[in-house]
Amino acid sequence: MVLKSFASPEWRLDKPIHTERPVKVICIGAGASGLQLAYKLQKHVSGFSLTVYEKNPEVSGTWYENKYPGCACDVLSHNYTWSFEPKTDWSGLYPASQEIYTYFNDFADKYGLRQYIKTQHQVVGARWTGSGWNVSIKDLTTGETVNDTCDVLVNAGGVLNNWKWPDVSGLDKYKGTLLHTANWDEAVDLKGKTVGLIGNGSSGIQILPAIQPLAEKITVFMRRPTWVSPLPGFEGRQYTDEEKRRFAEEPGHLLAYRRNAERGNSSILPVFIKGTDANNNIRDYMLKAMEEKLAGNKELEEKLIPTFALGCRRLTPGTGYLEALGEPNVQVVFSGVTEVTEQGCKCEDGTEHQVPDVLICATGFDASYRPRFPIVAGNKNLQDVWAQDPESYLGLAAADFPNYLMMLGPNSPVGTGALLIPIEAQVDYIVKMIDHWQTHNIRSFTPDAAAVRDFVAHKDQFMTKTVWADPCKSWYKSGSSKDKITALWPGSNLHYLETIRQVRFEDWKFEYEGNRFTYLGNGKSQTETNPDADFAYYVREEDDDLPLARNKMTRIINKTGSVIVAEGTGEGVLLAGI
Repeated sequence: MVLKSFASPEWRLDKPIHTERPVKVICIGAGASGLQLAYKLQKHVSGFSLTVYEKNPEVSGTWYENKYPGCACDVLSHNYTWSFEPKTDWSGLYPASQEIYTYFNDFADKYGLRQYIKTQHQVVGARWTGSGWNVSIKDLTTGETVNDTCDVLVNAGGVLNNWKWPDVSGLDKYKGTLLHTANWDEAVDLKGKTVGLIGNGSSGIQILPAIQPLAEKITVFMRRPTWVSPLPGFEGRQYTDEEKRRFAEEPGHLLAYRRNAERGNSSILPVFIKGTDANNNIRDYMLKAMEEKLAGNKELEEKLIPTFALGCRRLTPGTGYLEALGEPNVQVVFSGVTEVTEQGCKCEDGTEHQVPDVLICATGFDASYRPRFPIVAGNKNLQDVWAQDPESYLGLAAADFPNYLMMLGPNSPVGTGALLIPIEAQVDYIVKMIDHWQTHNIRSFTPDAAAVRDFVAHKDQFMTKTVWADPCKSWYKSGSSKDKITALWPGSNLHYLETIRQVRFEDWKFEYEGNRFTYLGNGKSQTETNPDADFAYYVREEDDDLPLARNKMTRIINKTGSVIVAEGTGEGVLLAGI
């Protein structure tokens, strides 16, 4: 709650310009995004109060929740870190979920972020009061609902966090053990069991090779083809002790390795543009590699290899997946499941397949972006507004919902490179908005509805030239082949970083408490509040200013001229971000 002495902007009249007022922030979720927000508020902002409400017993979000066999990230391990927080001892090329959980858990401990976090507290509603947010939170340990208030509400609840069962009848009839990959029971033993596996998205592709050696028989149900990106020589590759020693001990070695791979991450946009050499060449490579991995099984080739463009659905490295499909104990059923019975699954052709012991649903998440709880401002509920087409401002905010910011909102860059770097950029943007609120007598800020419409129109036009617009069913389109592309940014990761580096205040509507110029205060500068500051700091022997123009400043930020040959490692160029 804002202190009463700060309720009126008049207190600023006897303070220097840009005096910060206290700000209270509530963040929903302590996954990667919530932890990064806590870190940067602690580092950059004065006079803030932060509470991060997390529904799980631990931090790390999806990497705490997803514990199924084979669960891993499909981005190179050394590029799935914060830009400033490398990890020298990743075990291998692709990080397993437990290692990633440890990385974020250690990050929270290292920087003392747990002081802001309340675990097992789930936000169930939020309402704008006209000057702040009333937030309802359910204490999952007691079942009690409590209320809290804040000036700024940040939703860092994640994109792939709200897992879903398959849309079929009879799940409650199944007599065996029913599992979802995102709610895995580690006590379940699959040895010698007859198992059903529904789905061939990323989770299904990862889990099959991990459980195939254990089960007596696995029946894999898949409705549609998918591109799998197998890369000979890199499957299951583990770092040697010598490699890890060099990462840890040789100055600059790990930094060079990470940057080299990241150049591959930052160069993959042409892969997703229709008709480019990059897309055609990698498609040809993937086609040949998949055919080789399927070892002449013409039925699998015909039904598993897509006709839609490579990249229309998110690719996954798929280590061992194609080989597992051809193992004697694996049966592949190319038919959608329409009903779950007591002993198995009935498919579209009416055939019932017996999988009496364990049924695993690798059926993904609700990626519709529709909030899981009411977020109400005035007479509008964001659940209703986004029921069909979620439309955001640059993935960060929603029109008509004041002082509400989000991480990884609709059309954030989730498909063109490692995700953590854009998360950092989004947090930087949010910190700038909070700082602006603190140093001015602003009551509320919200993106202008016209700016949101224009952004969405530009996004839709851009997407027509991408492979994502091909007729494939993908969570990029909220799961439908006909829906608009709601998950992806219209450009590269670097494009996004440059887009949101500076706040376009002209795209925002601000409401003020009293005279907007009250922030000018008592006529004194912040410099004059620091007796050890140089009151003549602007008197110099030469003009050493940084560039004022955007593009010249960008050349300094991106270290133009520092790279002679920007070649990928092979690992980075071929794998990163796809």
